[in-house]
Amino acid sequence: MQIQTVHFDADSKLIDHVNAKVEKMRTFHDHIIGVEVYLKLDNLSQQIKDKVAEIKVYVPKHSYFVKHSSKTFEESFDRAFDSMVNQLKRQKEKAMV
Repeated sequence: MQIQTVHFDADSKLIDHVNAKVEKMRTFHDHIIGVEVYLKLDNLSQQIKDKVAEIKVYVPKHSYFVKHSSKTFEESFDRAFDSMVNQLKRQKEKAMV
């Protein structure tokens, strides 16, 4: 797993939060090859800074991508994580048919 932060340094609490959630992701898909998480500050030119979380998950023959933004990194990441879990569940259900 890889976590990249863009335009800021993440504190250990945020990194631990992301790591814990990504470990849970493995319960939704058995063959996850890799996970990339990008945490970015958006709209740097303006005073309002949106916190953007992007998640890429790689499985054999496929990859998934989700992106969410909000006012906190935790909220952005949690929303992106929920979307990713839904994608993984849908793909797993299709594979069983």
